[in-house]
Amino acid sequence: MAAPGWADVIASFGERETQQRLTAQLAACEASALAFCRLLERWAKGQAEPGTVGGRQAALRHAAQRAETALTGLERPLDRYLLELEPDRAEGRSWYGEPGAGELIEWGPVLARAGVSVAAVRIAQSYLELAVLVRALEGLADAARIGIAPDRSSLWAGLFDLRENLLGNALDDLRAISA
Repeated sequence: MAAPGWADVIASFGERETQQRLTAQLAACEASALAFCRLLERWAKGQAEPGTVGGRQAALRHAAQRAETALTGLERPLDRYLLELEPDRAEGRSWYGEPGAGELIEWGPVLARAGVSVAAVRIAQSYLELAVLVRALEGLADAARIGIAPDRSSLWAGLFDLRENLLGNALDDLRAISA
């Protein structure tokens, strides 16, 4: 039997159809966020792949477009789940932490070395928000594995915070990068 994960926490609340839609879309967001972040992290390590500037520019656009598509698809199922999850009291608090020092990277020099032409601030903001999403889901999965998953109001607060961060500026930045 597989260890509990973040999807099991989502499945603890709300209607089954909503849980399934949200879980599928969060999985797509997690996969696309990891792909976007790992591409940039490889460049930061000096692994400029693909081998040409045009290929790297296309790879970045593709990764940003994939993340943007996943986040766009997240809005409706997340909004529905938050409606179903809304607690009676607003005392919950977010279950994930602030960005860590390792997530604060100066992307300008990395992008220049890779020969990629895009606003470094958009990359920094997108990377940060997507890395926080991945870390939040990992933290939720860890909490489920050790039996300390957040209660209903805390889960709502954390998902609400993620929604505000991801579906605002991060989505706009990803759209600009993929254009």
